[in-house]
This record gives sequence, structure tokens and C-alpha cells, in this order.
Amino acid sequence: MGEIQTEFLDVEGERVARVSVSRPEKLNALDSELMNALVAEFNLLADDAALRVVILAGAGDKAWIGGADIREMAALSSPRVAGVFIHRLHSCMLAVRDLPVPVIAAVDGFCLGGGMELAAACDTRIASTAAKFGMPEVQVGLPSVIEASLLPILMGRGRAARLMLTGEVIDAAKAAEWSFVEEVAAPEDFDGAVMAVVADICRAGPEAVRLQKQLLRYWEHVPPDTGAEESIETFSSAFETDEPAERLGRFVNRD
Repeated sequence: MGEIQTEFLDVEGERVARVSVSRPEKLNALDSELMNALVAEFNLLADDAALRVVILAGAGDKAWIGGADIREMAALSSPRVAGVFIHRLHSCMLAVRDLPVPVIAAVDGFCLGGGMELAAACDTRIASTAAKFGMPEVQVGLPSVIEASLLPILMGRGRAARLMLTGEVIDAAKAAEWSFVEEVAAPEDFDGAVMAVVADICRAGPEAVRLQKQLLRYWEHVPPDTGAEESIETFSSAFETDEPAERLGRFVNRD
């Protein structure tokens, strides 16, 4: 039986959550119970006004998330039951994408299928050199769906198509070369690389970061011209708090 484990950290005096998918004996594969727990945990975090960043990790040293549970998928008995299952997995991705604060995928080990889609749903991805990425669904007779739709945006259509049409597994260096991950670090430097990004976010204006996450999510749905025009109102709304004046003043008056 797996579980979602959450610990809270103090970084730069700010509140950070580290959420771990813990089912290491099954490569942290997501079954329905674990999916429901992940959604419930992110729904709780969404209401945490003091939260600044979430780090999404996997327990153990073999996998981040090895995908959706293969045994549960093999037992799906009808198109209707299959639809319920994949919709539940999609809910996990939406809980991450809709969280008001940034989510960092800290990927160490296997990140396959639904795991790679969950990583795509995060705002940025940092990988250990031990990480492996792949979309093996076609090898078991299924198409890649739901947040696989984000892969062409992140990687380019050709590279995403190659992964989804072949089911091949690539290493972290190739994932970085193909623009799926933003940084790769050796195992001994991995935690430091993750925490450096967390610290940068924590030093930024908390309201500005939340507005930026909101805009990034909105921009997924609209043409660039619409996104540019609509973001003017968001810029103006930032001045409803004292955050811009205080931080701009500090910058202007620095020694």
C-alpha cells in the first residue's frame, strides 16, 4: 500500500512543502488509492495561504513515479471503467497544474508514462543523472493521453512523437537536450540543485509568484496576443498590495 508523505520546510524564512509519492516496492506507481490521496493532498495545499513552493518527489532510490499501476490497468474491464481510471489520473495532473504556487518535479530514478505526464504538469523539472524518462504506453497496446498533450509544447512535436510512438526510454542528459527537464545534477548535488531553485522562488515576491503561476496557466489556453492583452490587468492588480512598492523601493534605494 502506498501513501503520500508531506513534510514542511523553512527556506529563507518561507513555508515550503515536500510531497513524496511513497510506494517504492512498486516503483511509486500510481494506483487509484494513491491517485485519490495525491489529489486530496494538493487540494489541502491549495488552501495554504503561507505556502510558497511544493517539491514533488518519489520515495526510494529507484523511481520518481514509474507510471500508472500496470496491474490495475490490466484489470480494467470495460471502456467505461477505463475512462474512470484515466480521468482519475488526469485529476492528479490538474491538481498540480492548478495549485496556486510553483511545483518543482525533483526527478530521481524512473519517470515513465503517467509519471512523465505528472512531471510535465509541474512548473519546472530538475533531474538527477540517474533519472530515466519514457512513454511506454504503445508497447502495452495503449495510446499516451491526458497530460501527454503537454509534451509537444515542452519538447517539440518531433521529439514528443518519437517518445510516444516508440516507447523508448531516454536518460536525463537526453531529456535535457530535448528540453523536457531544465536542469540535471549529479546525485551528490541533486538536493542542492533543487533547493537552490526553491530558495530563488522564496526570495521573490509571494503575491507576484502566485500571479505569475496564474498567468502561466492561463496562457496555455489563449493565443499570445490575447495573453499579452489580458496580462495588463494582472500587472495592474499587483499594485492592489504593497508588495511592488516595497520591493521596487528597496531596489531603487539599495546602496
